[in-house]
Amino acid sequence: QVQLVESGGGLVQPGGSLRLSCAASGFTFSRYAMRWYRQAPERERELVADITSTGIIKYADSVKGRFTISRDNARNTVSLEMNSLKPEDTAVYYCNAQYWVAVPPPTLYDYWGPGTQVTVSS
Repeated sequence: QVQLVESGGGLVQPGGSLRLSCAASGFTFSRYAMRWYRQAPERERELVADITSTGIIKYADSVKGRFTISRDNARNTVSLEMNSLKPEDTAVYYCNAQYWVAVPPPTLYDYWGPGTQVTVSS
């Protein structure tokens, strides 16, 4: 049974820090690209950070220099260190695992966690 469980969300003041973690189970974690998305009220879900199975990392422009994504394949976890938080970072943050198999028939394995709320407010 595939499971992604986020933790570490909460309320923090502007300029503060939080560390989100996502514990994965039920699939071969090391093969998957792992991503953090977020969705603020009345806004579309957006990709925040991405780390591939080979460790290539990308960030949304809005979080570059403030957020750091990392993965631990031995523990099947992916983390998001968030520093210098701003009110506009307030959102539900989702962990996503994705693995594309090109061999016919092409198959996309795409899993999501339930999300964790991050609120940045004074």
